[in-house]
Amino acid sequence: MDLQPIIKVENLTKIYKGGVMAVDSINLEIEEGEVYGLLGPNGAGKTTTINMLTTRLSPTSGNATVAGFDIIRHSMDIRRMIGVVPQDLTADEDLSGLENLLLVASFYDVPKSVALERSQRLLRMVDLVEAAPRQVRQYSGGMRKRLELIIGLINEPKVLFLDEPTLGLDVQTRTTMWEYIKGLKRDYGMTIILTSHYLEEIDALANRVSIVDHGKILVTGTPAELKASLKGDIITFGFRTASDSEKLLEYPGGLEKIDAKDGVLKVRVENADKTLPELLSYLFQHGITLSTLSVQKPSLDEVFLQYTGRSLREEGASDRMKAMMNMRRVRKT
Repeated sequence: MDLQPIIKVENLTKIYKGGVMAVDSINLEIEEGEVYGLLGPNGAGKTTTINMLTTRLSPTSGNATVAGFDIIRHSMDIRRMIGVVPQDLTADEDLSGLENLLLVASFYDVPKSVALERSQRLLRMVDLVEAAPRQVRQYSGGMRKRLELIIGLINEPKVLFLDEPTLGLDVQTRTTMWEYIKGLKRDYGMTIILTSHYLEEIDALANRVSIVDHGKILVTGTPAELKASLKGDIITFGFRTASDSEKLLEYPGGLEKIDAKDGVLKVRVENADKTLPELLSYLFQHGITLSTLSVQKPSLDEVFLQYTGRSLREEGASDRMKAMMNMRRVRKT
């Protein structure tokens, strides 16, 4: 007997007022116990998809099931067995960390003694025991994100939705959050749906990933499969002038250009070990010197670039800056 996916989405569509197509007839299946990543810039439709799967938003058409429950007909059943960590900070700043946990536990009718024991265990998991009695307004941005994570776990969910869980965090705090998320899969076998536009985050955490843009799923696979689909090596040349990069594109052997911007040229070749010496000899013959040079296997950013025509790193930069400004504003209030 074949196991049914824990989440099944069929032609799910959301059109907002004014005819704005946020999610465009997507289909996906998520297996129990896997970390499934939705990768794309803000506005791609990731959060709208999450909001429909968590029953916060009704679809315009199509349907989906979560653990066998229909998102339209069985919304309360779904809400009881999922956890949600939204992109925005939602904890009550006037309550302590512990009070926030107990408050949310009461929404799920968790007995107070059970909620207290569970809260202490979760606080230990994310190193917030000492901070637990303090008002949340006194927490740093990283502490707040950790609290948001365990608030989403207080009902011991079967499926956990993480919407940009590390947006705006510094690299060290983000890496710590990754370890907590890995622990949830390892220790509890939890199914996790993760939206992000951090390439490294999806690469480090997701078993499978769908690249999403303009409300559509463009491609799905494991991170390794997606990167391997772009055969060859990526060579990045840094030139002193833009005209020097244009000269390299005249190389008689022909080059597959991936991206060119501000004197930096990125090309794909079948075998860098063979081709790079020939390219360097060509540049030397034309009196062109390089400021930087790197060779790498295709990354998820190249995959995203291949399917969308633009770099996800550039797309996400302004969103991350907005998130960091948001964190600073919250700490000042």
